[in-house]
Amino acid sequence: MTALPDLHGEHLRLRELRLEDRDVYTRIFTHRTLTRYLGIDSLGPDGADASFIQALAQRVQPRRRRYTLAVCPPAPEPDTMVGTIGLLLEDFGSNAMITGLVVVPGASVSGHTHEAGRLLMAYAFGPLGLHRLWAGHRSDHTHMQQIMRAAGFLPEATLRHLFRTQGTWHDVTTYAALAHEWTQGASPGETAILNGATADLTPSV
Repeated sequence: MTALPDLHGEHLRLRELRLEDRDVYTRIFTHRTLTRYLGIDSLGPDGADASFIQALAQRVQPRRRRYTLAVCPPAPEPDTMVGTIGLLLEDFGSNAMITGLVVVPGASVSGHTHEAGRLLMAYAFGPLGLHRLWAGHRSDHTHMQQIMRAAGFLPEATLRHLFRTQGTWHDVTTYAALAHEWTQGASPGETAILNGATADLTPSV
């Protein structure tokens, strides 16, 4: 088993997908607006269902390369999926890409989505032992600039016409973070994840 432990932050938490997440997952990936900044077009119901089944199977892969995780409100709120985020381990070096951050409209975690990235980055730099993480967003999705920097990413380059969705080619702005630099700015909770802690790291009230 290569399951990721629940990762708890101040404003949200990350966990593995569960069967009961199917409806929210389908809502996200069949919605033209929610997928408009992803590198794929929205899926039909059958395509979303097949994608969900594949994502569920990731945790039992002997050499796991993909993590598709549920974004949920913080404890003690109900453990209900309100978004997704992913990690794709590359086959060379010690690198991975943070990808697929989407949150449904009106979710209580809105305004704190950078924390999803930081929790996953702490796990990637800590227990997974990775050296470099990168991420990108469509260059016209300017709101993501603030989220990337809040997560601890630094801008690197613009990749011209990287993917085509909704009939249009899109440029992508890329960012990266290195373990030895990112960990210097980690919060106490993130440091605990870096060191392998899996307990609830939600600050006491």
